[in-house]
Amino acid sequence: MEGTHAVRRYRAADGRRRPRDARWQAAPHVVITVLAGGVGAARFLSGLVQVVPPDQITAIVNVGDDVTLHGLHISPDLDTVTYTLAGAIDRERGWGLDGETWQALDMVRRYGGVGWFNLGDRDLVTHMYRTHRLREGATLSVVTREIARAWDIAVDIIPVTDDRVETRVTVVDGDATREIGFQQYFVQLHHAVPVREVRFVGADHARPAPAVVAAIMTADALIIAPSNPIVSIGPVLAIPGIRAAVESRRSHCVAVSPIIAGAALKGPADRMMTELGHDSSVVGVARLYRELARTLVIDDADAANAPAVLDAGMQPVVCDTIMALGAARTTRARRGSLIAVQG
Repeated sequence: MEGTHAVRRYRAADGRRRPRDARWQAAPHVVITVLAGGVGAARFLSGLVQVVPPDQITAIVNVGDDVTLHGLHISPDLDTVTYTLAGAIDRERGWGLDGETWQALDMVRRYGGVGWFNLGDRDLVTHMYRTHRLREGATLSVVTREIARAWDIAVDIIPVTDDRVETRVTVVDGDATREIGFQQYFVQLHHAVPVREVRFVGADHARPAPAVVAAIMTADALIIAPSNPIVSIGPVLAIPGIRAAVESRRSHCVAVSPIIAGAALKGPADRMMTELGHDSSVVGVARLYRELARTLVIDDADAANAPAVLDAGMQPVVCDTIMALGAARTTRARRGSLIAVQG
């Protein structure tokens, strides 16, 4: 499909700016801040904007996945959240633009360049713009808001830090171990190798981006999205001051489990938790989040584990959390937001 036709296929998403919709008329005026990773968080946010006006939502997004390729600064989680809220995401893949073409990537491969990281022709322009603005001296948070504004998105999307933080993964490679970048693990190796350690290079000296701590401290409700606790939420909490701020709002914080019946809906969260010594279950998630959030939203499939979640230190709330269908996605977001607001 040609790119010019693909644009016509974009569906307006409720994360975009528009007159207040009737579905929000009965909604209380609440300010919600969401700690977000990639696909799981993006889908959660696309449900949340169905029940809460987008201009009352702030998404604080992981940047540990960021990578430099072809001289371009690529921010996969920021872009996934942006494209999803714009209604432009490739829904089958969960990343990239709908109706994308790949001619530039074909040329990269022809010349022997790095071809394992898929960058579509129009997606490349996002990275070109970001890189150009960063080289001009703009911060990542400023550029992120510019990109969101270009897509007419009302949700305030903020990178957790303007500083460079890199998620590094130690993996088993045959009889030895080696440390690689997250995208090498996730994309090049298809997250198919065992993980022994995860660390966030640069996090110790990074500073929260402007407005991040304030968004946590002043929100009526704080939600930890159903993202990978280790490599999506972990880098967010690793920035000095963020964990302490979230802990101080524990009574107003709700986490949504990314693990359902012992498995992740998408990605390696379940295997990674097991490989790093955590239970791949809602109980394991509760043990990771109990100092951060009072409540854990779990799926009906895990109802039998609710007492164990309570024993682990979190109040369980059981509901249908599967996000395969839009209605279920909205239900999940509505339940999470109401629980957080009610405290």
